[in-house]
Amino acid sequence: MNTKKNSTNNLDSLEDNKIINLVDSHPIEEHKDNIRNPGIDFRLDEISSISINKSAVERRCSNYGTRRSIKKDKQAAWLLKAISLMDLTTLSGDDTEARVKRLCRKAKQPISSNLEKQLGVQSLNLSVAAVCVYHDMLSAAKNIIKDTNIHLAAVSTGFPAGLSPLPLRLQEIQYSVDSGANEIDIVISRRHVLDGNWEALYEEVKLFREKCGDAHMKTILATGELGNLTNIAKASQICMMAGADFIKTSTGKEPTNATLPVSLVMTRMIRDFYTETGIKIGFKAAGGISDTKTALLYMTMIREELGRRWLEPDLFRFGASSLLGDIESQLDHFSSGFYSAPYRHPIA
Repeated sequence: MNTKKNSTNNLDSLEDNKIINLVDSHPIEEHKDNIRNPGIDFRLDEISSISINKSAVERRCSNYGTRRSIKKDKQAAWLLKAISLMDLTTLSGDDTEARVKRLCRKAKQPISSNLEKQLGVQSLNLSVAAVCVYHDMLSAAKNIIKDTNIHLAAVSTGFPAGLSPLPLRLQEIQYSVDSGANEIDIVISRRHVLDGNWEALYEEVKLFREKCGDAHMKTILATGELGNLTNIAKASQICMMAGADFIKTSTGKEPTNATLPVSLVMTRMIRDFYTETGIKIGFKAAGGISDTKTALLYMTMIREELGRRWLEPDLFRFGASSLLGDIESQLDHFSSGFYSAPYRHPIA
């Protein structure tokens, strides 16, 4: 297998069947064209004009993955790309420092060295995009992933409900930043969306953005609790207006997390915001993405709706730790012809 890395736009090179030439991964820091979102002024008339046709959204989503399939070398390449777009996450009440350290080691070596050799992709230096944990686990995570390109993310602002008093939520952000987090996952107050109090939502997210400082802010909408697609579209626009670097579907704790219709609406809002301002906003799909078929559908959607540039870790993420085990199993099958047992791919 040819292991010479091709610097061209490899996910688009469908005629090339060499895996390493199909994968074009770059560390987050290598992308110099993506400036931070400074935010724009609140525009109520723009928010009021937003309306989503649910039937049209569902019809569009039904087309993904039907026009062409991704097979063999191309599928292996896309799955390796998917690994580079992951936020490995542990946000459980029984988290321990030992579990977080295991997760971070997995983040540094997401697939086994033997599998890397079999695929001929050692030179990719593959790793996930970030590790996401609670505040108390930041120091344990930081010690493991230091001197790597892996980002350190922390959930804040009363995650997952977002109902703590505002001063405490702001203090949480400051604590995480001071502890070394360079990405902050904040949760919005869903009541502002459900009450239609859009200016209150804008001011809240703007305060969070200011408190994040140099740390990038991923804004969790908790879409399963926002009622309808129009509310999701309006909340997405408000958060981008207020300075969000990413908009994210879910906490992973709601009954309904990431879905294709919700994700399509959010990516279309990102596209409109980019057209209007020239600022690229990232998108994170979190919760409910646990198999390779679903991951490939999301990557297809991102490529078709936002373009190839968004298939990089500074603009697209999966918040789906369980997905990694399935990807590793699929890559094992591609390499050997056999599916490996799940216990061979522990996450933490």
